[in-house]
Amino acid sequence: QVQLVESGGGLVHTGESLRLSCAASGRTFSLLAVDWFRHAPGKEPEFVATISRSGDNTYYADNAEDRFIIFRDNVKNTVYLQMNSLKPEDTAVYYCNADLVQIEAGWVFGSWGQGTQVTVSS
Repeated sequence: QVQLVESGGGLVHTGESLRLSCAASGRTFSLLAVDWFRHAPGKEPEFVATISRSGDNTYYADNAEDRFIIFRDNVKNTVYLQMNSLKPEDTAVYYCNADLVQIEAGWVFGSWGQGTQVTVSS
């Protein structure tokens, strides 16, 4: 397995924006579909968005579709989650994973990273 690494979280005020990044650790050649989840204290993990390998197909949770944008750079092998108009309810640890990761040895499963904390103050 190859662990994914999330970054870009921080503390912002209501209405502000953040851009999260997701990349595989080590040298990689490509990522398959990538998912973003979030987990807030006392809540169940929640799906946020997913993007296909090509980037042509995306899918969002209902509470994210109008404010969040998922996109990818297949040269950098990085997937981004642009979060706009943030609300306190968006406060959570955000995680990403790739279904499969292509490395020198071939295709392997991705694994969830440590997450990046997003805190939105009211």
